[in-house]
Order: sequence, then structure tokens, then C-alpha cells
Amino acid sequence: MDNRAGEMEVFVLAAELKSFSAAGRRLKLSPSAVSKLVTRLEDRLGTRLVVRSTRLLQLTPEGETYLARASRILAEIADTEAVVAGGGRMRPRGPLSVNASVGFGEHQILPMIRDFQMQFPEVQLDITLTDDTVDLIRERVDIAIRHGPLRDSSLMARKLGQSRQVVIASPDYVREHGAPKTPDDLLHHNCINFNFRRAVEGWPFRDPKTGKVDVRPVAGGLKASTGSIIRQLCLDGLGIGRVGRFHVEPDIENGRLVVLLEDFNPEDIEEIHAVYAGHEHLAVRIRAFIDFLARRLQG
Repeated sequence: MDNRAGEMEVFVLAAELKSFSAAGRRLKLSPSAVSKLVTRLEDRLGTRLVVRSTRLLQLTPEGETYLARASRILAEIADTEAVVAGGGRMRPRGPLSVNASVGFGEHQILPMIRDFQMQFPEVQLDITLTDDTVDLIRERVDIAIRHGPLRDSSLMARKLGQSRQVVIASPDYVREHGAPKTPDDLLHHNCINFNFRRAVEGWPFRDPKTGKVDVRPVAGGLKASTGSIIRQLCLDGLGIGRVGRFHVEPDIENGRLVVLLEDFNPEDIEEIHAVYAGHEHLAVRIRAFIDFLARRLQG
């Protein structure tokens, strides 16, 4: 029976050090022995994982994928052994890479990090905030926070919560331009839209008498790529925006923004998920962070 975990360990170390020689010194093996192990792994998989050169190893796209998954498998093996050795109890520990959108990260995740670190001091968090959708495997991200419908993929997901959409403006804007009384009034206001293409242009509103939801056209000369930017433009008094409430909850509570047209709110909900590669047997540190987020957000 072959030692696949051992081969994974050799490959991961060589890939991280970018050198067969360096991996060999760490493992007390000759460079040729490390090379043969990697070659045997490639032969079994039927694909090239590394491009060999006289200077540094370079991973192929297949090598990058194998590295990400092998690293997770080895971490899970280490966690499993630690749990068993500890009588079934283990504190979360080790590096944890988290990706989230800028707005959600700034307003929801970052305020929680102090409490998480106090509860789990042995977890080394690596947080990236970006509104681009990242490839978890290629970027070696443990957890990504996604909003809206999930695309079909091999990723696992856990619902953390949901956020309704709201129409908002600053008190200064309302004083200067007045508050819209119906959705049709938005044709006479400066509405701030997202700049990416949507299936239907306009904002949805519900008729309070019939309950029917229609998408209404809005006017305005400002567009932005993220809810965070729209929030800031609204805070600056430049127009009316429509964003997920999580972007603006503190601003609404302290009066820096006001909610408009709530009688016409269609109550459209944007679900929020933590997505991750793997299966139900998660590394302890990954499960700890997802459980922590779920408790705080659902609370």
C-alpha cells in the first residue's frame, strides 16, 4: 500500500520552498529522492504538477490545485491526530485565510475580530477584503463570504444570515431636495446605481395596495462598483442609494442616513453564506470561525 500522505507532505514542502534541494534538507532526503517521489505522484495522477528548472520550481495549474487541496488534507490529518491525542478536545489553532467583500468586511467582520482573537488566540487570521470573486482553491483561501445566490460549484456553504435592501439618503440631501413620496418621484432625484450590468435595470418596489412588485426606472448620474462606495456617496449628500442594510445599519441608527420609501419596500432578501472547500469534516480552526460568525450574525 503506497504512502499517499507522505507523498503529499513531500510535494507540499517542495512547492512551498520552491526547491527539491531545500525540501530534501528539511526532510533529510537527497534532492533526487524528492524528485523521484514527485515524479511518482505525477505518474499516478497522469498529469504534470511542477515545471522543473535549474533555479526554482514552478507549479502548473494542476500543481496549484493539488497543492491547495493537499495542504488542507494534511492540516485535517494533523487536526484529527491532535483531537484523538487530546481525548477528543482541541483548541482551534494555525493559519486561517478569510476573504470577504469590502462593505461586509468593514461593517460586520472587522468589528468582531477582537472578540474572536480573545476567544481563539492560537488562530492566525489572514483577512482580505475585495469585491472580486476569488477562486478559493487557486488563492488558497479557507473561507469566503458570499452574498446573493450561490453559483453551482464543488464548494460547501453555510448560511450565516440575510440582509434586506433599503433605499437611503443623508438628512442633508433630504432637506435640500425633499424626500420621495412614491417610487415615481425617483425620476426627479439623483439616484446612485451600481455600474455592473444587471438583467433588469431599475429598482424593485411593491405596491402597498396590491402587493405586486415591479421594477421602476430611476434617474441619476452617479454609478459605483460597491455598496461601500454608494454608502459613502450617500453620506456625502450626493444622492439616493439602494444597498443591503448591513452596509448602512450603524449610519441609520446614529441618524447619518435615513431610510426612504419603506412602504414600498419589496422585502427582497440577500442571503449571506460562508463558502469553503472540503467536506463536513472541517479543520477545527475553520469550523470555529464559521460557527463564531453564524452565532454573531444570526444573533
